[in-house]
Amino acid sequence: MTAFPTMTSETLRPATRPTLYFIGVSTGSSSIQKVFPRWAEALGLEGAVLQGIDLPIHADADVYRRTVDFIANDPLSRGALVTTHKIDLYQAASDLFDVRDEFSTMMGETSCISKSEAGLVCHAKDPISSGLALDAFVPDGHWSRTGGDVCLLGAGGSSIAISWYLSQLTRADRPGRIVVTNRSSARLDHIREFHEGLDTDTRFEYVLAPEPEVNDAVVAALPAGSLVVNATGLGKDAPGSPLTDRAEFPEESLAWELNYRGDLVFLEQARRQHPHRVRHAEDGWIYFLHGWTQVIGEVFAIEIPTRGPVFDSLSEQARGAR
Repeated sequence: MTAFPTMTSETLRPATRPTLYFIGVSTGSSSIQKVFPRWAEALGLEGAVLQGIDLPIHADADVYRRTVDFIANDPLSRGALVTTHKIDLYQAASDLFDVRDEFSTMMGETSCISKSEAGLVCHAKDPISSGLALDAFVPDGHWSRTGGDVCLLGAGGSSIAISWYLSQLTRADRPGRIVVTNRSSARLDHIREFHEGLDTDTRFEYVLAPEPEVNDAVVAALPAGSLVVNATGLGKDAPGSPLTDRAEFPEESLAWELNYRGDLVFLEQARRQHPHRVRHAEDGWIYFLHGWTQVIGEVFAIEIPTRGPVFDSLSEQARGAR
């Protein structure tokens, strides 16, 4: 249960305690509602609370602007984690921020809102948190050894961050090709424009996939050892999967479901594949942990390690509430 009733853009009210907001679609059912009080105590954030704000997917620009303006001007509102709305919020309200970090400007999204002496700050934390999560389950040297590609089902903020991380020339081991599919052409155009600005030798391909059968065909054509990612939000923000139950993954592939809660149909589809097809199916739990600890550290100006005893302790506390 959430400690405080979920707000909407119409029911925002001044905070009475130091407050971190969770801007999403169905924030009340997230594990963070149980986890945050434990973490706040462990991290010495005395009196800090978490407050959900549920907004409709692709809300009107004034909804995002009203929410950002409220956080900016309310003294005890310390900041926010943004999920689902990362690109839409940035496009609607980027001018309301006094500072935009390098990643938010590069990727055109907002995943974290904080305050500093410079004013209201816009951050994009996904390049960091997605990279940490990927490195936790993709074996060292995987791309060089297998020659596999990456297929990102969905062209939102998470796919932008993952594709940036995996295509960096500073990575000794990186995939040669990343395929992005999406139900709408606008998001494909957005991620294509982003990729065109990258200094990389990774090839990008884009597939308009209004029906899941198109995704099935893209996944079936991938080479062995490829990584298939559900970055659509289906399975959490809306029921279902971007694939049909007839989809066949490539041999020795990796499957990553970015969600950790919901019906997780994509994860079950991957796990039902013959063992030689899906070598490993990962859910979004580690991604969840890194995503939240990165934002909490930023908003409350504290250092939270990404590995070691402190992170392991936070992970264990969270696992007990999962």
